[in-house]
Amino acid sequence: MKVMATNKKVAHEYIILDRYECGIVLTGTEIKSIRLGKLAINDSYAKVKNFELFLINMHISKYAYGNIFNHEEKRDRKLLMEKREIIKLSQRLKIEGLTLVPTRIYLKESLCKVELALCKGKKVYDKRETEKENADKRQIEKTLKTIRQQDN
Repeated sequence: MKVMATNKKVAHEYIILDRYECGIVLTGTEIKSIRLGKLAINDSYAKVKNFELFLINMHISKYAYGNIFNHEEKRDRKLLMEKREIIKLSQRLKIEGLTLVPTRIYLKESLCKVELALCKGKKVYDKRETEKENADKRQIEKTLKTIRQQDN
């Protein structure tokens, strides 16, 4: 499994409740650009339309050696998931007010896959709390490292 793109802001901006793996429908030269790592998923999100799942606002750069059949950079791309899972997801999205955000895109057995996270937005105080926890963890690791070095 080769990770092609990650969305690092997800852990900071959202509380991740669940993760899903989906296939993605690509056209023409899109897979070639993805294999070259020419994509961005920072501002993208997934949405359910007519019991189909779409990835919106994902940017895949044009393939440098493409011809007139090159792809459109920012288009809605269909995601492949079982219909009953999509129905369950759409119900949770409507009732609980959650968001579907892509966390990473990777190649698995030469197929392009998207990992979606079912998320709930963090409040400002939640963000501060997680930053404090991370700072405390770093400080503990740093002190343990210095203690270990003094013992040797």
